[in-house]
Amino acid sequence: MAKRSSNYQQIFNSAAWPFHEFLRREYGSIVRLHGPFGASTLYTFDPKAMHHVLFTEHNVFDMSDGFIEGNRLNFGGGFFGTPGHEHRKQRKMLNPVFSVAHLRDMIPTFFEITHKLEAALKRSLQSGSRTQEIDILSWMGRTSLEIIGQAGLGYSLDPLTDEKIVHPYSRTIKNLVPTLMRVQFWRMNVLPRVVWIGSPGFRRLIVNLLPWKDVHQIRDIVDYMWEVATEIYENKKRAFKMGDEAVAQQIGRGKDIISVLMRANMKASNEEKIQDKDVVSQTAMARVLNLLAQHPDVQDRLRQEIIEAKRQLDERNLSFEELNALPYLDAVCRETLRLFPPVSTVFRVARQDTALPLHKSITGLNGTEIHQVVVPKGTIVFVSIFNANRNPRLWGKDSEEWKPERWLSPLSPEVVNARIPGVYSHLYTSVSHCVNGLG
Repeated sequence: MAKRSSNYQQIFNSAAWPFHEFLRREYGSIVRLHGPFGASTLYTFDPKAMHHVLFTEHNVFDMSDGFIEGNRLNFGGGFFGTPGHEHRKQRKMLNPVFSVAHLRDMIPTFFEITHKLEAALKRSLQSGSRTQEIDILSWMGRTSLEIIGQAGLGYSLDPLTDEKIVHPYSRTIKNLVPTLMRVQFWRMNVLPRVVWIGSPGFRRLIVNLLPWKDVHQIRDIVDYMWEVATEIYENKKRAFKMGDEAVAQQIGRGKDIISVLMRANMKASNEEKIQDKDVVSQTAMARVLNLLAQHPDVQDRLRQEIIEAKRQLDERNLSFEELNALPYLDAVCRETLRLFPPVSTVFRVARQDTALPLHKSITGLNGTEIHQVVVPKGTIVFVSIFNANRNPRLWGKDSEEWKPERWLSPLSPEVVNARIPGVYSHLYTSVSHCVNGLG
């Protein structure tokens, strides 16, 4: 690209989609960008290069120091705030709770929360006028948080009874990411250099004295998250001391992720244990509803599939296996995650000199054909899941259209042979970030 001070602001902002589309259309599957302070930076959605960064050489392409330190300050020394051995130890303990068997146990909780949402929406419609606006995005965000709260933490974060009765955690947490994005440059490039200066008390004093509204807002959000996390954890510890019956009486019935982890941690050897300080550490559903509203034919077909499945099962809730067996529901979910991945871009730092092989060769400025790109140590590599999922060379001319039907027949050889990360892996697409190697 033409020389400029840095492209980071174009990548990291709330209106960045046109720039990402510009990179795909004008420069192709790999391009060199300008990083802060002259940092060597690559941007790619070449499927072979993506696989190399996220899987083949995931030990070479690691999380950046800024990402690790930022997560450690925001969420504590847990899974996303520790590198190396400590990270692998926590991932090993997390593996069982993301297995199919454990997800199957969570289905009743999902249905219970969904029925609460259904009842709340019915009450809103019945109490209002004949034409009434409902903030579906807000309801989806609250529902997602309640699912995470009950299935993940064994804790209710939202009663889901009234549009105006919202748990403070729900209001607080939705402001975290937008605020972090406003200080993204400083988090990634300055924080790792200053985070260990002085004592924790001294650093807290500096944060309090800084005339910086965004930093103060992050401080207050993190303090509140820590307060709630500590309350949840201490309640769990008290229940475990009282025995399995007390744990089973809590929200989540002892099958929530925190309960399973704490039970496994008690049985772990000393070197494998996770310390207490590390344990305390909506958009997709709303997008589906928005797309279904825009495509009534898809909505009708999906509704009919679900109604027919429930009719055959005497109107009872569907099990994990029965839900997975609905082909059109699966297609709608896959196509939505393809076009609108919750995590659009992942970035890594090369910890040693290496090279990225390319799925399709490119032509260099001197006219030579390039099959791999040299990556010096310290290079920042942006992996664009957003552009990989919209690449017309793989998905065809209709790559930017929402067409669930594309998943009802075998995918094209181009998509299969490209081995791009699957659409269900967007929360996060890397072995070092996801527990089961898909996220």
